[in-house]
Amino acid sequence: MELKQRIQEELRGLERLALSIPGFKGYKDKELRREADRLLRQHVARKLEEVKDQLQELQLTYISAGKIGLIDDVERAVMKLQNVIDRLKTASYGYTGFFDAVKVKEEELDALYSFDQAMLDKVEAIGESVKKLRETEARGEELIKLIAGVIAEADVLMDAFKRRQEAITGFSGG
Repeated sequence: MELKQRIQEELRGLERLALSIPGFKGYKDKELRREADRLLRQHVARKLEEVKDQLQELQLTYISAGKIGLIDDVERAVMKLQNVIDRLKTASYGYTGFFDAVKVKEEELDALYSFDQAMLDKVEAIGESVKKLRETEARGEELIKLIAGVIAEADVLMDAFKRRQEAITGFSGG
């Protein structure tokens, strides 16, 4: 079941009555979309933090095993993931007050929800790559390639996040 549907099902008596007021339903639908978007982004950030924590554990394993040459590469991956986490946690989630410069429409909120769902899929893919990295017996160049793959996936995730922001603002900017 989609998050938005779950939130709608949790509406109580007074809220259901209020939905019968002309104009209120549209407002409430927007609020439900905003809340679903915010909750999904928080979920994506938590999942990404779990992956980042696994990478940090891997760093300690490499240090203990004397694989000091890999530490910088793993740290780069950790930093990239942390950057995405920070941006997810601080991103606009569709709420715009009266004086805000950016107004988000219903269709745009649905598009944001789709962006966030795609980002969750990417986080799961990164998690699988980190799991493979942790379980591998690879050494040397092969191990460096696996770490580079995680870094590349983190870059793809950041690009997806930037496209999400561009969808909100309606323009491409750094």
